[in-house]
Amino acid sequence: MKRSLRTILALLVVFAMSTVVLGGCASTTNNSGGTTSTPAPAAAFKAAMVTDVGGLGDKSFNDLSWAGLEKAKTDLSAEVKVLESKQIADYESNLTQLAGAGYSPIFAVGFLMTDAVSKIASTTPGTNFGGIDIFFTNPPKNVVGLNFKEQEAGYLAGIVAGLATKESFDARLNTKNVIGFVGGMPIPPVQRYEAGFVAGAKSVNPTVKVISLYAGKFDDQAKGKELGLSLISQGADIVFAAAGQTGIGTFTACQESKKALFIGVDSDQFLTLTNPGDTILTSAVKRIDNAVFQVVKQAKEGAFPGGQNLSFGLKDDGVGIAPYHDFDAKVSQAMKDAVDKATADIKAGTVVVPEGLTK
Repeated sequence: MKRSLRTILALLVVFAMSTVVLGGCASTTNNSGGTTSTPAPAAAFKAAMVTDVGGLGDKSFNDLSWAGLEKAKTDLSAEVKVLESKQIADYESNLTQLAGAGYSPIFAVGFLMTDAVSKIASTTPGTNFGGIDIFFTNPPKNVVGLNFKEQEAGYLAGIVAGLATKESFDARLNTKNVIGFVGGMPIPPVQRYEAGFVAGAKSVNPTVKVISLYAGKFDDQAKGKELGLSLISQGADIVFAAAGQTGIGTFTACQESKKALFIGVDSDQFLTLTNPGDTILTSAVKRIDNAVFQVVKQAKEGAFPGGQNLSFGLKDDGVGIAPYHDFDAKVSQAMKDAVDKATADIKAGTVVVPEGLTK
């Protein structure tokens, strides 16, 4: 009988301890004697992007967009992801895949994704989308267009090219007064770069000849090289390329021929291309990384800026021109002053750069 009693008491103790342990997993006692539930871990904040066909490694707008997401990962603890589009047909499926996986906002990089974003956003109203270089007509509240005044950056690059081609600080600068432009596809952002470049060059060198060639694609370095060599054969001694990976081929043409200097685009391409010091004079830049980061930050704070198109220019530090790097000591002070004056005039509104070519 005593043994049975001891056994029963032991079982009761074990049961009581088990109840305490299990109860502790579900609740805790507060100061007023009640209990509070242990909160579930917060869901990860997830942001993503879909590249244009140029993909990562374009040293241009795809890479800059990804840099903005990487900053969001570091500074905002966001979970980030990128899906690369190999062809235009991939746009919708990539956007749909990310939306289904709970990513929001999702950035679509490039004007060519306009229709895909509009379609997927209408079927997934709970997901936010940002369109890089996309102007939406009457965007819904879950869509924001992120646009840039490329013409202003192109204008500054044009001033550099228009003045440099008349100088002799480098053996590649000839006396023909010809400069060149290589575009990827004739879409609004690229055309704005071209329009600004031509206007800036002619503002300081009215007789300069500007030759423009388009590749029809953003991912063909061989074509970019071919067009670069064509411009050089026509006398261009400075070439500006707004063409994604295609523009890398143009850079190679300038570097290998040793007959022209190169102006990069979107990012400071002196920092991203191989051995650029003897070839890159400067770059026309736009801060896509900053724009992406700011939208992610706003979204995380519950203030996604949907239902509108945003535009970033010189006044907003959304575009600009990169340093001259290895050419800084060679570039004349007059050229630097001309760029500084144009920058100030554009910010003040006394110079308005055209968005399209003027006849």
